[in-house]
Amino acid sequence: MKRGKLIIFSAPSGSGKSTIINYLLGCNLDLAFSISATSRLPRGSEKNGVEYYFLTPDEFRNKIANGDFIEYEEVYKDNFYGTLKSEVERIREEGKNVVFDVDVVGGVNIKNIFGDEALSMFIMPPSVEELRKRLIGRNTDSMETIEKRLSKAEYEMSFAEKFDYIVINDDLDSAKNKALNIIKEFIEK
Repeated sequence: MKRGKLIIFSAPSGSGKSTIINYLLGCNLDLAFSISATSRLPRGSEKNGVEYYFLTPDEFRNKIANGDFIEYEEVYKDNFYGTLKSEVERIREEGKNVVFDVDVVGGVNIKNIFGDEALSMFIMPPSVEELRKRLIGRNTDSMETIEKRLSKAEYEMSFAEKFDYIVINDDLDSAKNKALNIIKEFIEK
């Protein structure tokens, strides 16, 4: 059985990345989502093992010490995100293509580790002001959290050129189609 390829998505929070990923997962491309681990608390209706594997900061540190992550980052103090080796291997062994939703540092690191087996895509918001509107419209975070996300977004956008492709999400349908065409071509190589 052919091992699956890796498709990496990164973007500032509110760029539409999750919406685009969910669309692609339903497009008959033999994709499977790599569930990341995090030490943050669940938001809204998030469930362990569905959106994330929720770990305590100490559990996360133990997995780091055991070498269980392909990549990880401490985004804020005691707020870790990472990609478990076991999750990626499980999906690839099934012959499926692995989809990652990771921060920019994780995206660059995964691409560096897997090289041509991986495709990296950065979803770019049309502007920081549009990003602000989207984050406020979600109604899931405090204004303090939104301001933190916006200041981080500018830093994250500075990484865009390190990705194989940049898709500007100024029109969702257009961004979905562009991402779909890029991934189809990559998978068929």
